Amino acid sequence: MPDLAIQRIDSRRDDLSAALTALREKLSPRGDIVSEAGRRRTIEVFGEALSPQAVVERICRDIETQGLEAVLDYSRRIDKAELTKETLRIPMIDLELAHTAVSAEPQFLATVRRIRDNIRRFQEAILHRDVRVALPDGGYLAQRYLPLERVGICVPGGAAAYPSTVLMTAVPAQVTGVKEIAIVAPPTKFGARNPYVLATCHELGISEIYCLGGAQAVAALAYGVEGLPRVDKIVGPGNLFVALAKKHVFGHVDIDAIAGPSEVVIMADITAPPRFVAADLIAQAEHAPGASILITWEPQLLDGVAAELSKQLATLARGDLARESLEQFGALILVEGADEACRVADLIAPEHLHIATTDPESLVAKIPHAGAVFLGHYSPVALGDYAAGPSHVLPTSGTARFASGLSANSFLRSRSVISFTRESLAATAGLVSMMADKEGLTAHRRSVEVRQNLSP
Repeated sequence: MPDLAIQRIDSRRDDLSAALTALREKLSPRGDIVSEAGRRRTIEVFGEALSPQAVVERICRDIETQGLEAVLDYSRRIDKAELTKETLRIPMIDLELAHTAVSAEPQFLATVRRIRDNIRRFQEAILHRDVRVALPDGGYLAQRYLPLERVGICVPGGAAAYPSTVLMTAVPAQVTGVKEIAIVAPPTKFGARNPYVLATCHELGISEIYCLGGAQAVAALAYGVEGLPRVDKIVGPGNLFVALAKKHVFGHVDIDAIAGPSEVVIMADITAPPRFVAADLIAQAEHAPGASILITWEPQLLDGVAAELSKQLATLARGDLARESLEQFGALILVEGADEACRVADLIAPEHLHIATTDPESLVAKIPHAGAVFLGHYSPVALGDYAAGPSHVLPTSGTARFASGLSANSFLRSRSVISFTRESLAATAGLVSMMADKEGLTAHRRSVEVRQNLSP
């Protein structure tokens, strides 16, 4: 097997800024770039070559105007799935049968329950609580949090099954008290027809699952079609078409994020075992696409990790896919010291940041921009992907500079409550009058002053 052709960057001789810009561009969920295979596919489906953005716009427009007919048509043309109004939703009996089938592996359901409990414990701990502030002259101000009534969850199902995504999205929603959860997954053996996905849904008490994937699933959730009522918010990962569709429907509904390929930045010193670092880089790369970047100031570690990557890739079932991702999206970056490593990591603002050093606590404060941070040699990203408690739905493509990961609080909407007495109104009326005068809104001033001239 040939040596791994992963990009190496040395800040002492290479243009680090240009290299980082090129890496960031690769990770961006662009809607105007199409591969040759994608071009042929769009010609087959649409009769002409279209960019991913144009594909999504057409699908969303057709589903918004034509409803279920367009949903079924696109499922047939894109996913080769012959669905009807009656077969779009997974029947309850199929959920029960899947749950019974996986009961033959009792450790799987036990694992689902333990992970559910881990997620619930963490999400309940961070949940926003109502706040009430008493006013000095009587009355109060309050902030109250209410759950969304209905949410839609996208669960991938192209190359692998993801019962973990069901847990990491649905359990936080359940913690807040969301009444209705609708799950969409592709009509594949890894999606809506996967027994582990269905059994996990059943274990969580979720019964509304639809055989839909891609942009057509997002559009159906956002606009609502016959047999699938619209939702208030759409969350969950997906491919480029799912990301672009979520971007398109935002405003009709809320969304969690517009996600690009999954990514990890590992910042490591000489105390990090090369086999650990290589395993973590490969773990992210096997998402295919998945971006894996090592930043170190130790040449010996960088060389050791490069050797371990080639060694470990040869032993893994998805080694070829991980190799392709590492060569296309990966990088081994050598910097001059820990401070430069922190600066580079912060510029990337990765989805996952793993600080694998002797004293990670001393470095984490220097890197404020990252979706989730993993500290030390025994906190691999896979813990966050599957079992720790925080959701694995995180900001990608540098959006951790302004965005946060999914949590129970993502399913809450807040509203303020203002309750003044006659005395507290009198104490504040002058402030309103002054601002209303400056803005020329005299009726605002009058609405306060008229109350001061009346008996209680």
